Order: sequence, then structure tokens, then C-alpha cells
Amino acid sequence: MMERPLPSDPASPARRGLPRLCFLSYRQIREFALPVVAEYVGRAEIEVVDGTFGDALAIARDRLERGLVDAFVSAGSNASILRAGLEAPVATIQLGGFDLMQALIKARRIAKRVGVVMYGQTIPELDEVKDLLNIEVSQYAYRTPDDARQRFESLRREGFDVIVGSSLVVELAQQAGLHGLLAYSLSSIRKGFEDAMELARVARLEAGRYEQLNGVLHNLQEAVLAVDRDNRIIAVNPPMQLLLGHAPARLLGRSLEVMQPELSLQATLDQGLEERALVQRFAQRDWVVNRTPIREHGEIVGAALTLYDARAIQEADTSLRMQHGRRQSAARHRFASLVGHSPAFARAVQTAQRFARNDLTVLIAGESGVGKELFAQSIHNESTRAGRPFVAVNCAAFPEALLESELFGYEEGAFTGSRRGGKRGLFETAHTGTLFLDEIGDMPLHLQTRLLRVLQEREITRLGATAPIPVDVRVIAATHQPLQQMIAERRFRQDLYYRINTLRLVLPPLRERREDVALLAQVLVERCLQRQGHGALDARRALAPLMPRLLAYGWPGNVRELENVGERIAVFLMQFERVEEIRWEELRHECPELFADESAVPVEVSGVPAKSQWRELLAANRGNRQQTALQLGVSRSTLWRWVREMEGAPDDPPA
Repeated sequence: MMERPLPSDPASPARRGLPRLCFLSYRQIREFALPVVAEYVGRAEIEVVDGTFGDALAIARDRLERGLVDAFVSAGSNASILRAGLEAPVATIQLGGFDLMQALIKARRIAKRVGVVMYGQTIPELDEVKDLLNIEVSQYAYRTPDDARQRFESLRREGFDVIVGSSLVVELAQQAGLHGLLAYSLSSIRKGFEDAMELARVARLEAGRYEQLNGVLHNLQEAVLAVDRDNRIIAVNPPMQLLLGHAPARLLGRSLEVMQPELSLQATLDQGLEERALVQRFAQRDWVVNRTPIREHGEIVGAALTLYDARAIQEADTSLRMQHGRRQSAARHRFASLVGHSPAFARAVQTAQRFARNDLTVLIAGESGVGKELFAQSIHNESTRAGRPFVAVNCAAFPEALLESELFGYEEGAFTGSRRGGKRGLFETAHTGTLFLDEIGDMPLHLQTRLLRVLQEREITRLGATAPIPVDVRVIAATHQPLQQMIAERRFRQDLYYRINTLRLVLPPLRERREDVALLAQVLVERCLQRQGHGALDARRALAPLMPRLLAYGWPGNVRELENVGERIAVFLMQFERVEEIRWEELRHECPELFADESAVPVEVSGVPAKSQWRELLAANRGNRQQTALQLGVSRSTLWRWVREMEGAPDDPPA
């Protein structure tokens, strides 16, 4: 092997950023092509390397790994080997018919019998040309050096003195003392170099994009790689390099399909389909995989693969859930968002608003599901502590030992399994804000004693600690339990009761505020329909036929039960596009509680209730005809006509 790089200086083409070509050839075609190579001085840096059939690929790979070349140019067997073994641009010096004609004309001047041995395949058109030239031609094709030698020996034994062919064949002829003529012309070599220049230009443009892409990918923590339209790796970041176990030089330009068929992007390149959040097992780990096509001007030019460590995602999900839980503890509700206009509800709201204007402890009493935490949040948001922490804890949801550590926190080593560094409790978390103790009637007696001390002293002591920590917290407690009866049964401390019962807010059950049922039902169903993307259906009109049953039901679970039933009704309504299509009798199977009392006026299949129902709804609304018409989904004039028919009211409706 002989390397002949052209002279270079500080102003060489490479230093000026011009294309770098490697002309890899046999000696004969290299010497023949030197005049053409000289033409490109100043336009490109060209390294001329003698490479034989066996070592051409190794030479080329060495140049690629060292980053010394943008494109290769070669001919015959060398070109085929490079194209098959490299993921790099290779320009082929093509043998044209005119080239071969010129070579045969030269050969005829020497002898009337000419042998032709070319790489690849024979040329059928040659049989027609030989008659025109009045010359005997015998041609062969070869695939390997041994094939070439055998074909050459056959011609020599047959007495051929002139052999036309590739560089390898010309070299064999010269070694045997025969005339060897190269089949290529300078024009075909020039065309090969022009092709190589264009390939190098495109390769450099792509390399610039790839450098930018690699710069972006380098800063990503996920394992990412990108391929070109031929599924060759063009960019890879350090996490992916580590995962694949190769340096960039061993990865760039290689076929992903060959290196790691499990990660192949061929389907993405072929179909242009984006795949996201697929779970895949690779390298004995679970990954969440994204496959994305890369488009330029609407055309797919490559694809990207991203591997997210499933363990990291699980940890992030846990962290997000924890943060979401903390955000959920923040007070989101205000008095303006509370739904209801009944006297009992309005009285409760007015009382709560008064309580919000001071900093005393509040005890909210009421049955389960009446909205005690909503009122607690609203009180917090209209108090001087608005914007500060609002921390809620359900005293019935924790075992005694766990509830104690949650409320008061603990020091490191306070008990087996305690967190390193300890943990602050909810009293500390709520410092300067509000602590909502829901279901305080279920708090164990031992903790009632500790809670009483905190309320008196305004300081807490962590488990395992001796030094108290001052806290500034407003406490709002809530219960559905009969605390005075529990005091008599020695299940609740009397002194704690008097401490938390400074301000008392009693919330009415839903059966005592039936005027609010229709409005609540409408609001709850509307919210669910909107969440499910079915908000076009008019919830007010849709619910009108069902309203008598909603009003007649006792709602033992209060607003929470109404919310659950509203969700079921919304899911039922989602199957209908228009109100007129609703088949209410089918709801009997999904909301049997509404149909248990058959004494309630039945819902008509047509969707229009009997007129006798308006009297009940009007009575529930205390004669408010506008509200009744709104709930029933009819106009005031229609309602007035029904009232007039039933009660003989004046002909003209009130203004």
C-alpha cells in the first residue's frame, strides 16, 4: 500500500473547510488519474491511496474513524467493496461505452485479437462493436482477484497479446509481459471526482446538522440517538453510548438495524408513524421508548429514538404524586364557588364568613358528605391566613402510631423505620396557616391529650425529641360524631371539646336544603360532561324530566352522594347526542335509588313529565316560578300556563 497525499500548507483546502476526498485505487488507475487529481487542487483536499482488493476496506475504515474524509472515489472492485462495507459516501468511476470503444481502438493498433476482462459482468453490446472495428474480442467478467487471474490466464493460453480491463487486469498483463490497456478514460475519472465533490458537499451539510443535533442531545439525560433515511446512526448522546457500549466513532455511520435490531427505526422511516410511551425490555432493563420521524419540508429524512429509564419514571411519578398531594392540600375552594341558595345553606355561609374574619378555632359539625372541608377551605381563603399553608388530615384514616408521627413529626432514630434526618409533622407544615382536622371524633384519647396541649401552649414536640417547637396555626376541626354523647361515654375529652368548640358551624344535610338539589345536580352533571368532552348536551334541559325523582330522594349521603349519582347520570347521558333522544327508563338500572320509591311521579318515556309534577317543584322552590322554570328547562310563559290551568291564575303572567 502506498499513500500519496497532496502537499498541504497552513492555507490547505482542509484548513479552509473544503471537501476532503480519498481516491482509493490500484496503481495503474492512480497514475492514469493524476492529471485529473491535479485539476482539483484548490477545490478539495484529495488523498490518493493505493489499495488492493483485500485491504481497501480496512484503509477506508481507518480514514473514517479518524475523521479524515468526507467522501471516497474509486472504481471497479474497490468501489463495490467500499459501497458494501461502509456507511459513507462512495463515488464510483463508471466505465462508459465510449471509454471501452477508445480502449479497443488503441488495442486494434497493436493486435487483431483483444481480450477484455472487467469487474462485475460482461458487456453484451461489445459483440456488436467488434464487427464494426473488424477485431476479434473475447470478454470475461470477474468478482474476486482469483477470478481475474483465472480469466487472464485463459486469454493468455489462447494467445491473446493485448488485454483491456481494470487496474488489476492491466497489472497482471504487465507482469506477464503482455500489453495491458486501462479501460477508463480521463473524462470518466473526472466525472467520478465531480460526483465525489457533490457527495462530500451534501455530507458536510448533513454533518453540520448532525453536530448541532449532537450538541442538543449531549445535554439530555435520556438515552437518545438519531438515524438518517438509510437507518444509519448520525447522532448519539453519552447515555446512549454507555448503553450500547461503544464510542461515537464506532457508532456513527453504522446501521442501527445491524448493530441493535431490537432498537430498529426502520418501521418509523418506512411508515412515518410516531410511537410514544411504548414499554420495551432492553439490556436487562425496562424502558419507555419514543420513536419519532424527522421531517424536512414534509419529507422523512431520518428518525429519532429516545429511551427513558422506567425506574426513573416511576420515581418521578412517585414524586409528582407526592407534590400533587401537597397541592391538593392547598385551599382551592372559596365561598363564591359553593353552590346553593336555600335559607339553611345561606345561613351557614353567612356564619362561616363571619368566622373567617377572626383567628379563633372552629368546629364544623355535620353529617358525612355535607362539605365540611369545602367550608374549611373557604374560611381559610377569606381569613388573614389566605395564601399561607392549608393542611388537611383525616384523623380516622391513620392508625394511632402513624397519626401521631404525622401530626407531630419525629426525630431521626425515634422508631424502627424512621426516615434519616427525621420528619416534620403537619403542625409544622401548617405553620402560619390553617390545619384542618377532619373526623376529630375518631382521634384516639392519647392523641387528644397531646392535641389539647398544642392548642394551649402553641408548641409541639416531635417524637423522640425533648425541645418544643413553637407553631402558629389556626385549627379548624370537623366531625359527624355526637361529641357530647362521646364525652358522656368517656370516648372524647371534655376539655378538648371546649377548646375546639370556640366557634361552632353546623352544616345542614341535603334533605334540609332541597331547594339546592336541582342546581347542584345541574352543576355536577355539567362538570362531568365537560370533563368527558361531552359538554354540548344541555344538562339543564336533560335533567328536567328526572328532577322530581331527584327532589323526592332522601340523599342520606348528602352532597357527596349527589355528586356520585351525578357522575352516573352524566355517563348515562353521554350516549345521547340530543335531549330528545334520552330514554330515561334505562337509567333505572344505573341509579336504582332514584327509582326505589314508586310513589314518586314516574318519568315519562317522551321526556316530558306530567303537569302535576310542577306543583311539587314549585313548592320546593317556595313559589319561585323563574327558578322552577329554569330547573325544568321550560320558558316562564309555559310554566305560567300550567300554573294557570291548575290553579286558575290570571291570564297574564306577572312582569
